[in-house]
Amino acid sequence: MAHQQRLNHKIWQIAWPAILSNISTPLLGIVDTAILGHLDSTLYLGAVAIGASILSFIYWGFGFLRMGTTGLVARAVGAGDEQRETVVLLQSAVLAVSLATLVVASQGIWVGVGLHLMSPGEALAPLAGEYIGIRVYSAPAVLLTYAVLGWFIGHQDTRWPMVILVFTNALNILLDVLFIVVLDWKSAGAARATLCAEYAGCALALWLVSRRLSRQPWRDLRAHITRLTAYGELLDSNRFLFIRTICLLFSFAFFTAMSTRLGEATLAANTIMLNLLLLAAYGLDGFAYAAEGLAGNAAGGGDLGRFRIAVRACWHWSLATAGLLSLAFLLAAPVLYPAFTDHADVRDLLRDYHLWLVAMPLVAAPSYLLDGVFIGAARTRYMMHSMVLSLGLVYLPLWWLSQGLGNHGLWLAFVTFNGARGVSLYLYYRAVDARAGWLD
Repeated sequence: MAHQQRLNHKIWQIAWPAILSNISTPLLGIVDTAILGHLDSTLYLGAVAIGASILSFIYWGFGFLRMGTTGLVARAVGAGDEQRETVVLLQSAVLAVSLATLVVASQGIWVGVGLHLMSPGEALAPLAGEYIGIRVYSAPAVLLTYAVLGWFIGHQDTRWPMVILVFTNALNILLDVLFIVVLDWKSAGAARATLCAEYAGCALALWLVSRRLSRQPWRDLRAHITRLTAYGELLDSNRFLFIRTICLLFSFAFFTAMSTRLGEATLAANTIMLNLLLLAAYGLDGFAYAAEGLAGNAAGGGDLGRFRIAVRACWHWSLATAGLLSLAFLLAAPVLYPAFTDHADVRDLLRDYHLWLVAMPLVAAPSYLLDGVFIGAARTRYMMHSMVLSLGLVYLPLWWLSQGLGNHGLWLAFVTFNGARGVSLYLYYRAVDARAGWLD
């Protein structure tokens, strides 16, 4: 009993700062949405939705820099290998800067492709392009911050990530008010606010991690940083995460693109609901972060029993929190939606599709938690398999078959897709656990 209490205390010690910092990210999107939603036209909200969706596809596509770093650092911590912890961070930082340079240099290609695929109207396209053209230059800051956050979480330390993200997003909100409301820069103001805040957050992240790194002689680290072959383990883990993340981002981009085809009011309503869903997802990810650190340390230390106990405990807390989130969405609708928009047609649509928002936390909770388990154990290929199967065999076919249902069909496909991810990840979990594969 005392051991279980200590474990629950440890889970919450990791989870609550992660929940607070994670919630600050969708809160930023919610503030953007609320400010832009009260402007004289829904065009600005739609432009940010499209521009942010394309940028998310690019930036979050490199989210493996956070997840891959976490898994490898967690196992190194469990094995007591301080040099390996430092090497993983430095390799991730080099990879982050290299990828960011590629993103900025190739923007002429992927921005055009993204806007073509999203098919915004003639009025929306220039505004979305302007938004992307400003925010793309934050790529180095975003990707470097991913690596630093992953290093901290691998140490079961979510307090400093909380400080970094809350600082970044609070500054972003303040700059939103200045640039959008005071200076009337509209959607371009939202982009400039985010650009400035992301560089400030990156500077804080680099300063904090520099104070925590063990002082390893450069001659001991140089070969791990300068030789391409030394990146094998990091790249091997990250390539699965990259494919998995691209598929996940495609699911969101596809959802936004199909929303665009259903009209500006539907796009605005779905954007608001997605921001609320991200609020729930980022909250539940607090327990996934706990699973990453605890499961990764147990696997690195070769303790299968401790690994299983940690996973079960994180699962119980995750499920309970998902139930509370669904209940909160059910009860809070009369207050939530009027706060987001003054447009009566958008509010009517939000009421029509409200139950999809209520169902989503409970449906998606297993996939969020099991993602954390597989990341912490550095068994990322199963995450890729689950995502590809759920996208190709569930989401897209179900959307195609339910197009006659309009936006309800789109939400049906999206919610079922998230449920399929949880089911398939659980089956993979059982298969790996049966052969004690976490310790390989």
